[in-house]
Amino acid sequence: MAVAAPTRRRVVTTLAAAVAGTFAVPAHAEAAGKKPGQQPGRRPLRRAHAHNDYEHERPLHDALSHGFTSVEADIFLVGGQLLVAHDPVDLDPSRTLESLYLAPLAARVRANHGSVYRGYRRPVQLLIDIKNDGAAAYLEVHRQLRRHRWMLSMYAHGHVRPGAVTPVISGDRTARAPMEAQRVRHAFYDGRLDDLGAVDPAPASFIPLISSNWTHSFTWQGAGPFPAAERAKLHALVSTAHGRGQRVRFWATPDLPGPARDAVWTELLTADVDHINTDDLAGLERFLRTHDA
Repeated sequence: MAVAAPTRRRVVTTLAAAVAGTFAVPAHAEAAGKKPGQQPGRRPLRRAHAHNDYEHERPLHDALSHGFTSVEADIFLVGGQLLVAHDPVDLDPSRTLESLYLAPLAARVRANHGSVYRGYRRPVQLLIDIKNDGAAAYLEVHRQLRRHRWMLSMYAHGHVRPGAVTPVISGDRTARAPMEAQRVRHAFYDGRLDDLGAVDPAPASFIPLISSNWTHSFTWQGAGPFPAAERAKLHALVSTAHGRGQRVRFWATPDLPGPARDAVWTELLTADVDHINTDDLAGLERFLRTHDA
């Protein structure tokens, strides 16, 4: 059986925290206007989401080289800094949200005349998953995003202005209150399935994305036929979200290469799920480009 390309976490998980940043690259190590590893004429993949993107050898750059249009960064607020890691043991002061994501994205948008991918006018999503101290962490995220507001999607006084990059805040739910109180912000909120069933649901201008753990709603893991009731449920969830102008993402879907993963991904495409979640960048790129072909 084929094996997914190793992520940074798989490579360094047994190392001490002191060397957790060994594989990090400087923020501007990539030439901002280039798309390393992409074939000329290949368009970006609007459904491709890099789960725990920072665990790859080259955070952000590896995902962009495969055409991904959504990347995920987990952050901890530590001493006023936003450090990128999955677990506290992996924290490294050199691996910040600014150095791994915001600065490289800004350099690329400048080089590509206003977009992450040259000529691609859809926003690229930066999913920021807050791991601790949600309200305080969000306020620091907001402060840092303001420095890059020229390239970001923005909500201001009831209106949304799309930008080259759309930050979406996930994780610690206590970030929601300070976000809802803002009349001007440069990030949006990652909702849950409960938000779809709310009596007075928040608008897409606040919650443009609905994310959920696949295993909390579905028993099917790709082996055998998709139960009819579960398929109907999936299509109903997506239809409801799309009717409100919201996108849909599931995490914890099967991610080992093989027929089961392909079967689940095929059902997600058929249901028009907006973001397919993976750690296997090359595998999802092959799947989506083959499907498009």
